[in-house]
Formats: sequence, C-alpha cells, structure tokens
Amino acid sequence: MLKMRQLSKSIGKGTSESIAFNIIMKKNLLLVVLAMLLLTGCKQRQEVTEVIDLPRTEAPTEVVAAVDSFVNATQTRPVAPDSITLHSIMILKNGKVVFEKWFNGQSAEMPHPMFSVSKTFTATAVGLAIDEGKLNLNDSVVKFFPDKLPAKQSDNLKAMTVRDLLTMTCGHDVEPNSLSKDSIDWVQAFLAWPVVHKPGEYYLYNSVGTYMLSAIVQKVTGEKILDYLDTRLFQPLHINRPEWEESPQGINCGGWGLSLKTEDMAKMGQLFLQKGEWNGKQIVPAEWLKEMSSYQVPSAPSGTRFEDLEKAGLTKDNNEWVQGYGYQMWICRHNAFRADGFAGQYIMVFPERDAVLVLTTSSSLYQPYMDLIWEYLLPIL
Repeated sequence: MLKMRQLSKSIGKGTSESIAFNIIMKKNLLLVVLAMLLLTGCKQRQEVTEVIDLPRTEAPTEVVAAVDSFVNATQTRPVAPDSITLHSIMILKNGKVVFEKWFNGQSAEMPHPMFSVSKTFTATAVGLAIDEGKLNLNDSVVKFFPDKLPAKQSDNLKAMTVRDLLTMTCGHDVEPNSLSKDSIDWVQAFLAWPVVHKPGEYYLYNSVGTYMLSAIVQKVTGEKILDYLDTRLFQPLHINRPEWEESPQGINCGGWGLSLKTEDMAKMGQLFLQKGEWNGKQIVPAEWLKEMSSYQVPSAPSGTRFEDLEKAGLTKDNNEWVQGYGYQMWICRHNAFRADGFAGQYIMVFPERDAVLVLTTSSSLYQPYMDLIWEYLLPIL
C-alpha cells in the first residue's frame, strides 16, 4: 500500500490519475476480501472433517462401577511376567457413547496401532470393490498377477480364490514368513509359497493372505486401499485420513499397519450395527457386512494348527478364538463378533444388545483378558 501511495504522488494529483489509483486500491481490497473468504471456507471444511457423529450421554452409575472393577482386575489379576496395560475404553449403547476413558498417557486424539484390526477394513474394501463390479468372491488369485507367478503352478494355487483369502483357508500349511523389506516382492513370495492343502478346506491364520487382498483391490481399482477407503468409508464416517503402512512395492499392508483413534474404531462398530448405513446413506452394502461378521469357517488361534486344538484343550466353552471366523472378523460367544488385533485391540459388536465395546491395550494375555471382559463389562452392555 505504501508503494501505491508513492506511485500516486509521483504521477500527480490529476483526475485520471486519482481515478486509476482508486480503481487499483479497490481491486486490492477485493483481493483481500476474497482471500479472507477462501481462508474461512478452508477453515470450515477443516472443521467439517472433525465432526463427531457419536452423541454422548452421561454414564450410568452401574457402568462406571463396572468399568472401575474391570480396570482394577486388569491390574491385579495378571501374574508376572504377564500384564494387561489399558490404553482406552469406549462403550456405545443405542448409538450413544455412555463411557469413554483413556489410560497410561493415551488420549482421544492419539491414533493407536490397530495390528490385525486392519484386516476388517481390508475386507470392507474388498466388499466395496465387489459391489462396484471390479471383482468377485470366486475370482482366482492367480488371475490378478500373471507377471508374478512361479514357473510351475500347482493345482491348489490355481484353485485359490478371493474368498479363500478372506476366510484364511488359502491352503498354506505354514504362513509365509520369508518377507523382507529389502529385497522380496511380497506378492511374488506369496504366490511361490507351497499350497499344501486344497483351498477352502484348511484354516490357518494368515496375515500375508490379507496383504494379497490389499494388492488385489489396488490392482482392480488403481488405488491403494487407503485411498480407496478414504472417499468411500473414512470421509463419510468423518474419520480424518489415517496412516497405513506399506510394502516396498507401495501396497498397504492390509493385514496390519493401520492406525486409528478410539472413536474411529467405535464408528466402525456402530456402522456394523446400522448395517452399513450412516447419516441416512448406505455406504457399505448391508449384506456384505452381514457376511463379514457371520460364521464362515471353523477357526483356531493365531499360531495354533487346527488339528492341535484338542491336544491344547481349546474348545468353544473356554476359548474365544475357536468360535469361528467370518471375512477377516472373529465370531464371539454371547452372539457377538469382533475385529481383533494383537495385544488386545478390539471392536466388539453386540447386535442383540445394540452395543459396541472398543478397547485398545498392550497385553501379553489373551483368553484371561477376554474372560475379564465377559465377567465385568458384558453385564452392563
């Protein structure tokens, strides 16, 4: 503006010069106003992405008391060196948050590693791609990667389908464990791994199989599943774009590597309760979510061979990981189902109770921790 005034003095105070100066000043003022409006609009758009869709209600006295007892039990029941370190708890009832609390330095705004809870989001991406006609459950896995196949392909490898990957029944006798971030193409390594069993008949927990689902979605959509889900799932749920680890080939890990806030997890659980509908819009097909969360195949805990369950004394009466498996989700007792991640990351959905329970944890215990959930938290859901 100082330069403008100096320019005005240098060319005199004639009428034409004054008019020109006034026009210039008005244009500059208009630019300033437009810039302010743009900034305001950007701020408003930023605020929209931070909208919280889950209403709150005051926690009932019995809920607070039950959670306090649960927290105390997680601290006193484990015997060293076992431990349970809580990071967050959120309880939804009838679509409202009735309890939320963070522990041990965690906070509502801190994303937490999801570990295998990531798998549920990968399966959701698969369902959306199927709904868009980009792939089918019965598509063979080999058809997507003709340039990465081994020289000799077994009949079992040729028979492996997308559904087999979803249900952890791709036919491996041992989960592929040769991945190296330095030198190995993960898709190529998976396809070269021996497929000992007929696909669809032998359950083995297989995180690399979930990576293959991520690779397939990226292949058929042209987008990483993080980008693919961003517009179709995360934005509609008002989940700020999360982080998701990638392979050296630039493919989201699928079976692990996603980080989310506790409330983001709760929204996903509520989406299942609402059969894929959010704010009046169907964002995920209801039938797909039903298939994901329904019993598809018998299951066994990660690292346990199915034929060793009886020897280990694991039954449906005493273990949460033998209740059955859906599409990248576990079936629970008490007519529930869950997304489940290493060390105690849970999105637990109870359709008959219209309730969602979310926990983030660092725990060396599994079934004993689950038993505490049933003992203290189930009664108040």
